[in-house]
Amino acid sequence: MAAKEETLIIEYGAVTTVKLNRPNVHNAMNTKMMEELTAFFLQINNEKKIKLVIIQGEGKSFCAGADLNYMKNIATFGYDKNYEDALKIATLIKAIYECHLPTLAVVHGSVYGGANGLISACDIVLAEDETTFAFSEVKLGIAPATIAPFVIKRIGEFNAKHLMLSGRKFGSIEAKSIGLVTSCHKDTHLSEAVEVYKKEFESSAPEAVRDTKELIAKVTNQKLDIDEEIKYTSKCIAKLRQGDEGQEGMSAFLEKRRPKWNKDS
Repeated sequence: MAAKEETLIIEYGAVTTVKLNRPNVHNAMNTKMMEELTAFFLQINNEKKIKLVIIQGEGKSFCAGADLNYMKNIATFGYDKNYEDALKIATLIKAIYECHLPTLAVVHGSVYGGANGLISACDIVLAEDETTFAFSEVKLGIAPATIAPFVIKRIGEFNAKHLMLSGRKFGSIEAKSIGLVTSCHKDTHLSEAVEVYKKEFESSAPEAVRDTKELIAKVTNQKLDIDEEIKYTSKCIAKLRQGDEGQEGMSAFLEKRRPKWNKDS
């Protein structure tokens, strides 16, 4: 089932795809796109039938950052209105980062400014070999502020300093070397790489995937001491082992058959 918003094309299914759809401006973000993307990620959070969410861009680029007309408008805002506006992009990236479902970004063309925040919040990022990245904010006299918590979590302090302070452009190979992207591929092979991930997630137990994502987030982000971590992780696996998916998965393994969730993959 497909749905078209003002700035997005959404294709719903076990693998759900959301496409940024402002190709005439390289999918540059405006207020409407941020609002629609945020609503989408909040709305799909508890969809039990979705196994993977893919975000990509229509046209020549994934996303060239902020829309020029949007930037002209916010340049006239006072401090309070600027603060309110900045919260919109921060809220969007947080919604992607905290999405209960696994997220896969597929990027090509240009990935500039705030677009790096979108991909940093995703679980997996696949890039076409010729993709160009940049934290270009300093060239405009501003800073990559709202995306910084997510980008620095992904690439680390000193990679962030190197790229955010210079604002220079860099390619997919360098993006992969610092962990901004998971893997890079020739344009003719990128769709094949996406299909591999689709099959992997379609053959995985959806509740187990969501619980594993929550497990990683809690262990990574909460300041638990080792005893608390041991208790939490032990409760997590105990719950999964005795749950429907755990029971079915073990039975299928022992009986040398596919589990129920993998019948169509």
